[in-house]
Amino acid sequence: MKKVLWSTALVLGVALLLAVVPAPAQAQEKLEGKAFDSAVVKDFYLEGNAIPVQKRNTVVLKGADGKRLVFGLIDTTGYSAEIQAKYVGMMIVERNVTFGTTALGPGAYGIGIHKPTPPEGPGHLMAYDVGGAKVAEAAAQYDKALAQPQPLQYANGRLYVGRHWVEVK
Repeated sequence: MKKVLWSTALVLGVALLLAVVPAPAQAQEKLEGKAFDSAVVKDFYLEGNAIPVQKRNTVVLKGADGKRLVFGLIDTTGYSAEIQAKYVGMMIVERNVTFGTTALGPGAYGIGIHKPTPPEGPGHLMAYDVGGAKVAEAAAQYDKALAQPQPLQYANGRLYVGRHWVEVK
């Protein structure tokens, strides 16, 4: 009888623990080839400007639900100093995501970064709507241990701009 009570308590304890622990982030498949090419935009619209997207610095992910996340750097060379200072990239999301701790709905967003001096400290990543209004800001941690930093990459639920990262899930 004690064994049955102990087993029942153990099962209930595990069930309670599973209910409290958050579900793991949705699995993301990194797209390449034709699927990648068809999802990457040539130019990204921000504040009345069609700004070229750097295809070599773009990542396209597809979740188990079939929805895509597109992250890329943009080339602001030749644009106003205000645009160059404000934006480094873009993201297009087909599902609800969290950017740091802020919930964002499906849509297109510009990305900006403020790096500290010296650059090894935490910074801030911002998300802007296509009209230029800030919709999210998140503390961007500096990852000193990142083996091979790239200008932009997505790994383990983290969007990296160089060594600075913010969770996007």
